[in-house]
Amino acid sequence: MNRKRSTQTKRHMDNVITLKQQARGSVDIEEQVRHILTQIGEDPDREGLVRTPYRVARAYEYFTKGYAQDPKEVINKAMFTEDYQEMVLVKDIDFFSLCEHHLLPFFGRAHVAYIPKHRIVGLSKIARLVEVYSRRLQVQERLTTQVANTIMEELDPLGVGVVIRAEHLCMRMRGVEKQNSIVTTSAMLGAFRTQQPTREEFITLINGNQR
Repeated sequence: MNRKRSTQTKRHMDNVITLKQQARGSVDIEEQVRHILTQIGEDPDREGLVRTPYRVARAYEYFTKGYAQDPKEVINKAMFTEDYQEMVLVKDIDFFSLCEHHLLPFFGRAHVAYIPKHRIVGLSKIARLVEVYSRRLQVQERLTTQVANTIMEELDPLGVGVVIRAEHLCMRMRGVEKQNSIVTTSAMLGAFRTQQPTREEFITLINGNQR
């Protein structure tokens, strides 16, 4: 009983420390946003901007909440033994992320498939996995391989295929300013890399009825 109470107390204290650290971090972000507003020639104390530093700090906490989440835990909480060895595909998973080079959004859809060997995972957890990794500062190439590698490592399937198609505001709002560009990345592991029919089935399925 004492050991259980001690564990609960420790968990409570850890939560308190985490909340205090987050609060300090938010204050630091607010101060930096005020500084940025001043540097670009704005008055951070005028009516329209006085609460902007607070709003930006809250927004970035949400945009980067994936750093506080364990993607492997997402998968491991919903794995089940099942005698099924055909392709499982979750397509058109909407996501939003921030490009780590300019802190501008990129967004699109992820298509994730795997062929089970002896374990399956709850379908919503695949979408959740994409969410965890996308809510970090990212490049699309790394986001694609992180999703594929995590499924491969945790489920030990016969193969994994991931395709992500996204629009990058760093290419539309600045630089080359190409308004219609779309970036496609893929990661093929196991049977998806070694078996051409498997790869072709995957591509056919994700391209069917494209929106």
